[in-house]
Amino acid sequence: MRIGELAARAGVSVRSLRYYEEQGLLTSTRSASGQRHYTEDHVERVTFLQRMYAAGLSSRTIAELLPCVDSPSDATSDAALQRMAEERDRLSEHIEDLIRTREALDGLMATNRAHRASLKSTVAG
Repeated sequence: MRIGELAARAGVSVRSLRYYEEQGLLTSTRSASGQRHYTEDHVERVTFLQRMYAAGLSSRTIAELLPCVDSPSDATSDAALQRMAEERDRLSEHIEDLIRTREALDGLMATNRAHRASLKSTVAG
């Protein structure tokens, strides 16, 4: 199938497919005229890549995990699990940072509300 059909069947843009190829996450064969051609298996591969991106993984991290998919073994599975655990830890730290930032903003908003209330009572008094 050609790139447009793969894009439609996998629910992604043609641009995304080209990006996946640039990143080494997807491969195609080329016709004599240079058109990309894909197999039925590529639909599943693109769906898998989309799930990985939806989990917050970068292209580089996904590339590190692909040996587990492409050449499954205990070693590649263990390495993939370790890498995903590292990513989960990184995301957890980021979430904690975001929570602290939100709490700081909540404090600023409370200060602003108190200040506004004091201004209103000063004007009323």
